[in-house]
Amino acid sequence: MEKVLVGMSGGVDSSVAAALLINLGFYTAGVTLKLYCNAENDCIDAKNVCEKLNIPHFTLDLKQRFTDTVIKNFTEEYRLGRTPNPCIVCNKNIKFGDMIKKAEEIGYGKIATGHYAQIKFTNGRYLLTKPEDIAKDQTYVLYSLSQESLSKTVFPLGSLTKVQVRELADEYGFKNAHKPDSQDICFVPDGDYAKFIETFEGKTFPSGDFMDTLGNKVGTHSGIINYTIGQRKGLGIALGKPVFVLNKDVTANTVTVGDEDGLFYKRVEVNNINYIPFDKLSGDIKIKAKLRYRHTEQPAVLHPTSENTAVIEFANPQRAPSAGQSAVFYDNDTVLGGGIIERGVK
Repeated sequence: MEKVLVGMSGGVDSSVAAALLINLGFYTAGVTLKLYCNAENDCIDAKNVCEKLNIPHFTLDLKQRFTDTVIKNFTEEYRLGRTPNPCIVCNKNIKFGDMIKKAEEIGYGKIATGHYAQIKFTNGRYLLTKPEDIAKDQTYVLYSLSQESLSKTVFPLGSLTKVQVRELADEYGFKNAHKPDSQDICFVPDGDYAKFIETFEGKTFPSGDFMDTLGNKVGTHSGIINYTIGQRKGLGIALGKPVFVLNKDVTANTVTVGDEDGLFYKRVEVNNINYIPFDKLSGDIKIKAKLRYRHTEQPAVLHPTSENTAVIEFANPQRAPSAGQSAVFYDNDTVLGGGIIERGVK
């Protein structure tokens, strides 16, 4: 009997994932990763579900590892004027890295999570594809998974909708059947990234100049980490028209603002690329790409410039590609891969 270790956060998705695997005949256990942001109640909820399902429940203390790998990357990227995506870093290194190692150590050949995505095996490659419930599609944050990670992972919810998952949770009698989904970044629950970074780093970030696109000072900003590319609200300057954050210069400690037109780019440079259906790309291909989790995929051509760098050339200019965010490439429902945005090019 194949043994699967399920990452259980205490939420409804991972709970139903475990129940489904048991019904499919897998020998199943649950593991809760103790990270920087875990609430004790989440661990209790996960343990209660495991007791109800009569399966073992383990905990894995990864607080220091999470801090060193995810949070330090998050704060450093912001200090460099970039906009990171910590969920992608966590998935690659923690959930589909350390959890797989733990599973193998205790004799489990595969792991499972409550992500909404699907894995298919075709022509000798593991493919990552979109789930049945497109509204819950989480493939964007999973693009960095390797062939090895995909070969050892199961996504039991890939063919279900969120409504069906909550209905199943009710049928199983789970107390967390209607527990709200987690929002935003788990270690910054109030969404105040700047305050978190200053507390974590133990320092404040100095004020500096707001500049217009001609290099003229038009105001004073309150610290460069308080601003993101494309931001309009909360700038605290009045120029007689709406202005948006166009650029941040960490060295000069300046934030450039201007008209929204200045946010649109047709070409986007990407590095640290991970391809899934193939190891590398030798020529241009037509794709659809998204530049943020909530960005609608847009038609483009991907031009490889080296083994792990490329330029995305969109059919139409796209708004606010932000250095540090991820661009993910699709062929219909299949994830071709993705990489880290370096910059937009007019």
